[in-house]
Amino acid sequence: MTAAPTLEQVAPFHVAGLAVRTRNSDEMNPATARLGDLWGRFFSQSWDGSVPGRGDDGRVFGVYSGYESDEHGAFDVTAGVAMPPADAPADGVTQVAVQGGTYLVFRCEGTMPQMAIDGWVRVWRHFAAAPVHRRRFGTDFEQYEGPDEVAIYIGVLPASGASADATGTSVTTAAA
Repeated sequence: MTAAPTLEQVAPFHVAGLAVRTRNSDEMNPATARLGDLWGRFFSQSWDGSVPGRGDDGRVFGVYSGYESDEHGAFDVTAGVAMPPADAPADGVTQVAVQGGTYLVFRCEGTMPQMAIDGWVRVWRHFAAAPVHRRRFGTDFEQYEGPDEVAIYIGVLPASGASADATGTSVTTAAA
């Protein structure tokens, strides 16, 4: 049985690594998908251990930001590690600020990449069912807690339906 998602408060933090811009419809077609290549480059180039100034906890993140609109529009994905904010990231490094706030967390276990794919299917089904919380489309992130565990954090608006500004995401990219 799959555990129900839980609400968590998250403090803002920064992630640095490699990034691509994509959309869900592109990821459904192997000819246009970009995320597999992003993660392949991230691990083959040892970014998980070599980002200058990275945090010491070793956690790997996939941060979704720069949403054009909603789950149907374009968005950025940064595969990276937590680190303190930098005035100017190192060459080839993208830094993204993850918004603080309320997140609905979907915990998943299994074999990669199917575990992450199944987790996102859970997210889409949950929000398609008209839940109490609505997505913020500011920042969302995957927090990898081991080779077979991921927690998918989805930024949500207050349950009252009050609007929130989704433009608080700052992304800085250094020239390669």
